[in-house]
Amino acid sequence: MPQASATAVPPIGSRQHHVLWVGACESADLELAQEDAGRLVKVRMAATPTEAIAESGRANLEHSPAVILLATPTPGRWTLADAVRLTICWPLSPIVSVAGGIVDGRRRSGPHLPGVEDVPWHDLAGRLASWLADRDAGRPGSLGAPATARREERILEAVRPRGSAVQVTVAASRLVDLDGLADLVAAAGGLVGRRVRGRPPLDDPADVLAWDVGLVDGPMLAWLRLLVANRPTRRVMLFESFPRADSTRLALRAGAAAVLGRPGSVEAVAGTLSRLARHR
Repeated sequence: MPQASATAVPPIGSRQHHVLWVGACESADLELAQEDAGRLVKVRMAATPTEAIAESGRANLEHSPAVILLATPTPGRWTLADAVRLTICWPLSPIVSVAGGIVDGRRRSGPHLPGVEDVPWHDLAGRLASWLADRDAGRPGSLGAPATARREERILEAVRPRGSAVQVTVAASRLVDLDGLADLVAAAGGLVGRRVRGRPPLDDPADVLAWDVGLVDGPMLAWLRLLVANRPTRRVMLFESFPRADSTRLALRAGAAAVLGRPGSVEAVAGTLSRLARHR
């Protein structure tokens, strides 16, 4: 496995960052998450904590990683001793477990390692963008809070408006999902305009479309292609119950700007909206 990513990317904000990715991409979903992270920030890679620490000593890096990402394709992939070794080497770097699809059910019941945040693979890019923006602004952010207070229902930091000032149309098949998605987007700093029950119209004028599709399938992808072809500058953010790597790649190829999971994370939506606002 290579020791560092070969692609140089611009920083999220005014400072240059790098993140440390520990572990092999043993599944397609983790591979997709790593690609998304590499579009935001420089990613240094290591197969194991031992390799990461040894490579750090050889490289003599000036700064600690902004975040340490543990690739977790299956439950039990990492131990508390692994996390402690990384913490001793980089005491100021928060550690996050990037959970593959197999780990998703366990993730919803709580973190499996004390002090290590569990993040589903499909939410990584959005949440990473939020973490880096907080770091640039000198804010502790959600990762700066105690581990026992990081779950979203217990911390107000995650719902602090991010000021992306993006006009967003929300769409969903069911009224309860539509109201929930609108509240989620508003909490993440988006300016909710039109609310559409069912498929979003092709001529909607909003900058960003947040569409709760439930499931990515053939008819949904066909409508997505029409949405993008009708207005190429509009960014479409999809929400799916359990995103899979294959369906996510199909949606991205059809023109989606991002695919996030349900229930949605405010932090992931905020980071995604901020990223889409910069690319408007």
